Amino acid sequence: MQTPTGTPRPITRYGTLVLHRRCAEVTAFDDALAQLVADMFASMYAAHGVGLAANQIGVDARIFVLDCPDATGAHTVAHVINPVLHLPEQRDLATDSEGCLSVPGQYAEVTRPATATVTGLDMHGQPIRIDGTGTLARCLQHEVDHLDGLAYVDRLPARTRKRLLAAAAEHPGVGVGTSRD
Repeated sequence: MQTPTGTPRPITRYGTLVLHRRCAEVTAFDDALAQLVADMFASMYAAHGVGLAANQIGVDARIFVLDCPDATGAHTVAHVINPVLHLPEQRDLATDSEGCLSVPGQYAEVTRPATATVTGLDMHGQPIRIDGTGTLARCLQHEVDHLDGLAYVDRLPARTRKRLLAAAAEHPGVGVGTSRD
């Protein structure tokens, strides 16, 4: 899945246009896509994240990567191209602290379904399915939100969102190239 040849890229901060619109479907499954996935993993690890959407490094493409534990502690390391989120009809909800590399240094309690499934393709165009519980379920939902133009702070009350964004603006950032946008 991940290649060791990825190059970390700067993390895009909240407020940048590419983070606030639905990302474009991926249609070319080629070496450039494989390199992008490798760069995304390198960027996520450099920023000490558990997930990263392509628009978080300024790329308008429906791709995310993750290295995230489920409710049992087992880690899933994967990438998904053109993901589709599937939530259960009967939703048990879980509230937990959530943060975002594009809103550095800030966390808030967010309620989401406790389980989630994502289907899509891998970088070779082969079908992939990830079933998530615990943090993995939260991560799947968080990354698909990014690709749909939403950040977790967009799910918060306006006053809380404003406070978190003001604090994030004072944070030096995460990963490589952490100067303010």
